[in-house]
Amino acid sequence: VPYVGASARQVEHVLSLLRGRPGKMVDLGSGDGRIVLAAHKCGLRPAVGYELNPWLVGLAWLHAWRAGCVGNVSYRRENLWKVSLRDCHNVSVFLAPSVLPLLEDKLQAELPAGARVVSGRFPLPTWQPVAVLGEGLDRVWAYDVHSGGPAGQAVPGPSSASVPGAPNSQVG
Repeated sequence: VPYVGASARQVEHVLSLLRGRPGKMVDLGSGDGRIVLAAHKCGLRPAVGYELNPWLVGLAWLHAWRAGCVGNVSYRRENLWKVSLRDCHNVSVFLAPSVLPLLEDKLQAELPAGARVVSGRFPLPTWQPVAVLGEGLDRVWAYDVHSGGPAGQAVPGPSSASVPGAPNSQVG
């Protein structure tokens, strides 16, 4: 997936949809690490970024160092498809539409009930968002995960938190 850095507005929207939520926050395909750094600064901890490109991981560490947060955030050069998400409660993704159907399967299989996924630039193809913020390229979509079925399969469900000014749609 080609790297395109998140805009300040996109980062702001992601944080608006995750702010105040407990639990581990991960950014899958974290690029230069700006979302992880901002998440840590607004209280989401631990904040971890997974990125394959070693240059971007290095740049992320440089940003963390400049911000005085080196010991407080984590950037890992790992394949997002091989990372376990079982302990993640807040996930952000800015990925190409071509990989989102596969990502939905991974999220459904691994995320715990109560987790929230925020997707930037492109919505998840089959999940119904619980909140949408922004316009055009700055738009982000939030999805809440609830357990269902005997295998504990995760499925998107109604929001447990509302965002002022954001339209909500619920799965019925």
